[in-house]
Amino acid sequence: MRLATRRDGSRDGELVVVSAHHDRWVSARGIAPNLQAALDAWDQLAPELARLDRELASGAAGEPSDFARLSAPLPRAYEWIDGSAFVQHIELVRRARGAALPENLLREPLVYQGGSGCLLGPYDAFPLADEAWGLDLEAEVAVVVGDTPRGVSASRALDHVRLILLANDWTLRELVPAELAKGFGFFVAKPATSFSPLALTPDELGAYWREGRVHLPLESSVNGRRLGEPHAGEMHFSFGELIAHAAQTRSLTAGTIVGSGTVSNRDASRGCSCLVEQRTREVLAGGAATTSYLKVGDRVRIEMRDPAGVSLFGSIDQTVVAA
Repeated sequence: MRLATRRDGSRDGELVVVSAHHDRWVSARGIAPNLQAALDAWDQLAPELARLDRELASGAAGEPSDFARLSAPLPRAYEWIDGSAFVQHIELVRRARGAALPENLLREPLVYQGGSGCLLGPYDAFPLADEAWGLDLEAEVAVVVGDTPRGVSASRALDHVRLILLANDWTLRELVPAELAKGFGFFVAKPATSFSPLALTPDELGAYWREGRVHLPLESSVNGRRLGEPHAGEMHFSFGELIAHAAQTRSLTAGTIVGSGTVSNRDASRGCSCLVEQRTREVLAGGAATTSYLKVGDRVRIEMRDPAGVSLFGSIDQTVVAA
């Protein structure tokens, strides 16, 4: 199934089921008023949503879709837990700010808990108060889990993955060093995260979802110019491992979103999913960064396609505006 949230004037929006070609959708209000309500009772409601999906596919239900009306699938979430599962990204970003690598880099995931009370939709303008803050995109894959018990193993954690989607974890790079120097983690350097219009059940990805990873490239561009399409399957830590790490000492409630961290590959020809990686590579190659951080008026696009070129999650397509 492909699920989305249509803006209807309420804080949590209206749950809709979207067709395989993204051209039609049908309201699921009669089953669950919004996506969070569906996740709260997933075992009971998922079969009903699947029935609605079949009706949509047969032409027995639905209306033309209008993606401009979509918010993030979860406009607000109980938790947004972002990992950093691509070791190459950690190495480059730490090098860029002159920070040492964690001693347990390859053994234990890095995660931080971001703000989740206000999540941005795929086409919402991003308000930037000061270009000197160094606005950067971070293209990621994310999952939404159902109720997940404390102490779950990495292998069993995947049983709790309900949906897969894309994220842009916006970062204010010039605010990061001073904030981390306080020893208390990210906060003001991490504004509201944006999400793709569609959230897919894992079965929709078929063989591309395996071992807790999405085995497809993730495309990013700025102002229509390619930034990169690194392969998302090269996660050092799987989503099962990220979820298990987060659930070591607490249970996770239905609707918790877990991010992969910036998709990054060692093969430089595949490009980058964030500007700080591009800048670091420029410094290493020529001694100075030539790519600037985002400015007012810049447009960011993030998308994932299957080998046939079909967009799976729809695009995140946002313009930076003056706050």
